[in-house]
Amino acid sequence: MPNQFDLFETPLLPGLAYGEEVLDAAEEAAMIAAIDACELTPFRFQGWTGKRLTASFGWSYDFDRGKAAPGLPMPEFLLPLRERAATFAGIAASALEQALLIRYDPGAGIGWHRDRPMFGHVVGVSLGAPVALRLRQRTATGFDRRSLSLAPRSIYHLSGEARHEWEHGIAPVERPRWSVTFRSLSALGLRASAQDQG
Repeated sequence: MPNQFDLFETPLLPGLAYGEEVLDAAEEAAMIAAIDACELTPFRFQGWTGKRLTASFGWSYDFDRGKAAPGLPMPEFLLPLRERAATFAGIAASALEQALLIRYDPGAGIGWHRDRPMFGHVVGVSLGAPVALRLRQRTATGFDRRSLSLAPRSIYHLSGEARHEWEHGIAPVERPRWSVTFRSLSALGLRASAQDQG
């Protein structure tokens, strides 16, 4: 494990943190192989099927029904990376209750969105080809736009303003890319979780 994260001195946005080399090259290759060994399925959104392939653990969100539900337990191979992600974000590893694996083949991307309100902190790890994380916020005259280059094996954390007031997305990729996104539950998500367990 790298000894320290290479952090921006000044964040691009309040609530956005970025670091590099959260994994070394051998760990990245092993993580990609483990992701590809999972049962990845095309992303579905209200009857539409996307090009990216996904698998969720801990919690899953059904975009066709607009409902979250407890999912499969987080696999062992993700737990050390979750520890590093939590350390980077400054939160307990146990708080990161959901993991989303995504494989982006050429032509796959992700449109403008904010993560669902049931989730709080969002910590993403980027693997494979480099890509730009695009961010935008609506203004009176259009959009304020920013862009963050995600290097292979890099990590980012969305909280506060960057998480709740800005949308983010990724343009269609030209080369294969993988990502692991860990999320905590928000107060709303914790209440829903308590109801499901009650």
